[in-house]
Amino acid sequence: MTVKIDARGLACPAPVIRTKDAIEKSPEEEIITIVDNEAAKENVKRLGEKLKFSVQITEADGDFYLSLTKGDLCRSAVEAVSSLSDWVILVAGDKMGEGAEELGKILVKSYFYALTEAKPYSQAIIFVNSGVRLTTEGSEVLENLEKLHDEGVEILSCGTCLDYYGLKDKLRVGEVSNMYTIVEKMNEASKVIRI
Repeated sequence: MTVKIDARGLACPAPVIRTKDAIEKSPEEEIITIVDNEAAKENVKRLGEKLKFSVQITEADGDFYLSLTKGDLCRSAVEAVSSLSDWVILVAGDKMGEGAEELGKILVKSYFYALTEAKPYSQAIIFVNSGVRLTTEGSEVLENLEKLHDEGVEILSCGTCLDYYGLKDKLRVGEVSNMYTIVEKMNEASKVIRI
């Protein structure tokens, strides 16, 4: 049997929550979620992959149909996860600390360079509020974030925050996320480091 979720027109994080609810109620069934925007498509896809579902995406008339079925994680994903710690970093601003703004920007640049040199890496770095400026065009820490991303660290930027600052089309590393995913990542982590 197939369970269909029509999440077109729903604001973030409703498509993810409805899909998660359907998976919990019918874990052995194929779940087809229909969404009408790129952000919802990526968020539902990540949910399926996180829950070890195979995700197939088709597009028709501007809508995305995501078919989620039970599957196995690929070997590379399992290997990547095993090299990461189970904690996350929450970045709530584009500078580090209080006081001089110029110093705060120097410190945040130094922090992200140091992160590339310290292992194990965190499983995710979450960017909210003005912190999303660090993941977008013109950021001085993009090179370090790209290195961390290449090593398997999830780089998640709050979609509402990107919209607020007019930066959604300037995202250069990682993925647009939603508050449900952010809360879930923080709840699952053994510790959350806020900078």
